[in-house]
Amino acid sequence: MEVNIHEAKTHLSRLLERVAVGEEVVIAKAGKPVAKLVPIKSSRPKFKFGSAKGKFLVPDDFNDPLPKEIEDLFW
Repeated sequence: MEVNIHEAKTHLSRLLERVAVGEEVVIAKAGKPVAKLVPIKSSRPKFKFGSAKGKFLVPDDFNDPLPKEIEDLFW
């Protein structure tokens, strides 16, 4: 998408919403492109459900009640 400087100043919030979902916006002066708004790539990788499968083992007694002596420490 290409917009002129006046339109970019007037509708910056709307343009940034479009950029946030992946669209690129070119800002032009007198019909010549001078700048481009592009989304910033996240430096943190997106979490993928199940990506830790096989990396650790949950013990069979995981949900069992705590021993009495440990449970008493919380009261």
